[in-house]
Amino acid sequence: MTIKARVAGVGMVPFQKPSQAGDWDSMAEEAIKLALADAGLDYSHVQQAYAGYVYGDSTAGQSAIYRVGCTGIPIVNVNNNCSTGSTALYLARQLIALGGADCVLAVGFEQMLPGALGNVFHDRKAPMERHTDVTHAIQGADEKAPWAAQLFGGGGRDYQERYGAKDETFAKISVKARRHAANNPLALFRDPISLEEVMASPKLYGPLTRLQACPPTCGAAAAILVSPAFAAKHGLDARVEIVAQAMTTDTETSFEPSMMKVIGYDMAKEAARQVYEAAGIGPGDVAVVELHDCFTANELVTYESLGLCPEGGAEKFIEDGDNSYGGKVVTNPSGGLLSKGHPLGATGLAQCFELTHQLRGTADRRQVEGARHALQHNLGLGGACVVTLFGQA
Repeated sequence: MTIKARVAGVGMVPFQKPSQAGDWDSMAEEAIKLALADAGLDYSHVQQAYAGYVYGDSTAGQSAIYRVGCTGIPIVNVNNNCSTGSTALYLARQLIALGGADCVLAVGFEQMLPGALGNVFHDRKAPMERHTDVTHAIQGADEKAPWAAQLFGGGGRDYQERYGAKDETFAKISVKARRHAANNPLALFRDPISLEEVMASPKLYGPLTRLQACPPTCGAAAAILVSPAFAAKHGLDARVEIVAQAMTTDTETSFEPSMMKVIGYDMAKEAARQVYEAAGIGPGDVAVVELHDCFTANELVTYESLGLCPEGGAEKFIEDGDNSYGGKVVTNPSGGLLSKGHPLGATGLAQCFELTHQLRGTADRRQVEGARHALQHNLGLGGACVVTLFGQA
């Protein structure tokens, strides 16, 4: 039997605009220290570390972690696009599950530039060439629209063509995100917005407008995972455990003529299936979800890939308020990427931060009452998807 990793400590710094944030290493240092303090541990207890970031040079993880301590432990740098933070969490959990260590640090950080995401290297072939080719074959190219908006906006338009969802339905997700973020002091955007404001913001692609896209953000988050034996030995409050977790990558279906599949629908659906099967529960047992809402279109289609509502049922799910407090499952109580921000390497661990507090009952005004299981979904195109089920040990 594998060992179920426990979450002993979590830490997160407030996410900020690129013009307001500090350096990546100082943000990471603060998040690590917060996680260690939350766990009641010293850095000397950490036996291995995984550091996630996308926009940084090799061994940036060492440079950041050395600010907390130089103890000679293995430090592995992780880059998996937008799923980088949850990939670091996945590796830390896997190491404990296999008995390779008893106390592991996962940290994610990002110092981003203003504006839309783009390629850094222009002197070599792009890693998402295959995704680009199928996207162009399906919908052509729009030189005026940001590339990520074309992908996810195309996914939203694909959904509309299948099921007839209205543009306003996507926009309502942004309104909900801001409403939730108002209760999160660590979120970037906390002021309410109206449906009219979302719809009136500049068009991006398909059903998407600018207020339906996550902002470029800087930030850091960290988690300390431990074995149950380590938690007992050190008297830790490690009541939150990782019940099940799965990572998937693209299969050939991602390159079929469907933009929903290009943006990871099948990856997410398979990862969720594996998690539910391993845990012996279904989506109806989950009270709270942090999912990858880089654009409203991705949140909408992810409702269905995670089984939170039937295929074709996302519009009714939103209209009935089943994605918020008082409904079936509270999605992104933190405000999600749309309002909290999306520093790529930190996002997956920020989701872990939120769900750990939800299951501890320490989420303050964001608290989802009676939550015993919490689901995390973190997606990176190119591609990788990590789905994690947390529960009370």
